[in-house]
Amino acid sequence: MIEEPYRWVEAIANRREYIETQLAPGSPIVALSYRDGILFVTVGRARQKLFEIYDRIALGAIGHPGDIERLRMAAIELASTEGFTRSAGDVSLRRLAFYSLSPVLKTAFEQVYGAPYLARMIFAEVGASPAGDLFLRVEYDGAIAAGGASADTQPPRFSVISGTTPSAELMEELLRRDHDSNCTLRAALKVALDAWSAGSMRAADDEVKEIPAHATLLKHRQEKLKSATVEACVLERSGASAIRYRSVADGELKELTAA
Repeated sequence: MIEEPYRWVEAIANRREYIETQLAPGSPIVALSYRDGILFVTVGRARQKLFEIYDRIALGAIGHPGDIERLRMAAIELASTEGFTRSAGDVSLRRLAFYSLSPVLKTAFEQVYGAPYLARMIFAEVGASPAGDLFLRVEYDGAIAAGGASADTQPPRFSVISGTTPSAELMEELLRRDHDSNCTLRAALKVALDAWSAGSMRAADDEVKEIPAHATLLKHRQEKLKSATVEACVLERSGASAIRYRSVADGELKELTAA
């Protein structure tokens, strides 16, 4: 009987180690504010990793495709139900994450005889200005954190996820140095791709301890893009429609990344 709590703690530790191993190969995702909205960026081969959830809310996720889809559909259903029973203006990312998704993830993670969710997510909700933008990271165990480090005196206007903690930390370091929340979409895409490159390099090589030079980041990205493509979407800050989400098409990406 005395051994039972220890066995549960040991099972949880093993479960966490297993999930982290499964998430480690995931391509990083960057979400950041710019003057006219919020930009999401990642690089991948085929599978979509950026999604619309509700009018002003978007999602980026790494992990098992089936688990991501289940969580995406759950988030959409919860937001749509809230919007229908109350109003679209009442749909809040904080309510969605803290009161709906987090308990589901926590329960699945702690039920050691069942399958956990293999997913790590960024949610973002666009505000009237960059100061009103909200970024939340939601982990497989239900933990929720705002973008950046807890020691930040001002909430950062960005968030990242990656397969490993050191990779995400290096991405955040670069964004603290280079990101300006009042920049243009072109500038936002440039710094987001640099952050992705830094995270990708750190995840693949433990020797990468500091932010590489821009030329090194660019070379790494060009190599990766020989077999992958950039995926990007934005939540527009203003517009005629209540729906602020739109994908950034290949043609627009090429124009924005042109020298």
